[in-house]
Amino acid sequence: MVSLHTFYRLIFMQIFENKNALTDCISLFKQENKQIGFVPTMGALHKGHLSLIEESKKNNDITIASIFVNPTQFNNPEDLKKYPKTIENDLNLLKNTGCDVVFIPSVKEMYINNVASKAYSFDGIEHQMEGKFREGHFDGVATIVQTFFEIVTPNNAYFGEKDFQQLQIVKKLVEKENLPVNIIGCPIFREKDGLAMSSRNMRLSEQQRNAAPLIYQVLKTSSLLSKTQNLVEIYTFVNKQFDKNELLDLEYFTIAEEQSLQEVSSLKSTKKLRAFIAVNAGDIRLIDNISIPKKE
Repeated sequence: MVSLHTFYRLIFMQIFENKNALTDCISLFKQENKQIGFVPTMGALHKGHLSLIEESKKNNDITIASIFVNPTQFNNPEDLKKYPKTIENDLNLLKNTGCDVVFIPSVKEMYINNVASKAYSFDGIEHQMEGKFREGHFDGVATIVQTFFEIVTPNNAYFGEKDFQQLQIVKKLVEKENLPVNIIGCPIFREKDGLAMSSRNMRLSEQQRNAAPLIYQVLKTSSLLSKTQNLVEIYTFVNKQFDKNELLDLEYFTIAEEQSLQEVSSLKSTKKLRAFIAVNAGDIRLIDNISIPKKE
């Protein structure tokens, strides 16, 4: 016999703003031995986010999403202020994708009276790439992700590989803090022209949006060049491509080991390699990455 609570869930997507109410709901799922999948987001949802919801639904009884623009992971106050907010559209998309529960807390609900990050050590991976250019960013990410995990207590949590360094940080967080959750990375979703889907894309002007596919074009070519050329030649190629473009400013390009995120000195590494890039279109920051094939 289907319980009244299960029947209600099958008809309505439940929305919570209060963490105590959410945990009460989750306790009912646990009583029914339901497996929970969790997708944390900052809203302004796109098909990439929805693909995470769909992946969770395939492998869990209940899928919970959160929408929360986390202030402690923004090192640039203007970026936080301008971050797109489309809550009504987000809820419609989640409902249509079959999300079961949405958690939309306030900053006070998540941080109470102290809007500050904890200090973490992630064996140095937090100081590479994004960590070099966004001071305190990963402390903010880890703080809010750990808080969400402690509230939602999911079996599985889903993160996109576009933020590959963040994915590695979250895996390290789970390991260091002994958190009982399985972290699952999901493939990058791209527009037809190759641009990695991102909430920030909606802030691009028409000219910037037309220029932005260069980022993925350069990554793809770099991956191909890695079969025949050395690091110096690849880095020179990348810099030249952005030197020729007035709308896109290259912040960094690096080829690094996937696990340690350390920049490599040779493409003959026995470990998995990945190329990472960050580009500024005006004040809008875009990141992407691609796997680099092993050299024969």
